[in-house]
Amino acid sequence: VQLQASGGGLVQAGGSLRLSCAASGRSFSTYTMGWFRQAPGKEREFVGLLRYGGINAEYSDSVKGRFAISGDNGKNTMYLEMSNLKPEDTAVYYCAASILRAVTHENGYDYWGQGTLVTVSS
Repeated sequence: VQLQASGGGLVQAGGSLRLSCAASGRSFSTYTMGWFRQAPGKEREFVGLLRYGGINAEYSDSVKGRFAISGDNGKNTMYLEMSNLKPEDTAVYYCAASILRAVTHENGYDYWGQGTLVTVSS
């Protein structure tokens, strides 16, 4: 599967943004789909995941209640809806696909998109 992340940009604190992850080559519902992010000078961290094409989602504690992951099987695309954004959400966001179930570590993911930059200004 090939993944293409998009939708990043500059947003003010408290604002919202939606990222997309378009999959090609195979249905994304075949995989556990994850979102990760990497802030400058920091390691890549888990944000959330989607399983079974959108039936089940999990989130890291840092984004729970502010971010929501969904999927559109017809478009073979996963979304990350981000609201109430904070400056500490500034990072390059990556989508990834895993053949494993509910894996939250980046080492468990087999396919990666190229990343999209989100910058939250204070």
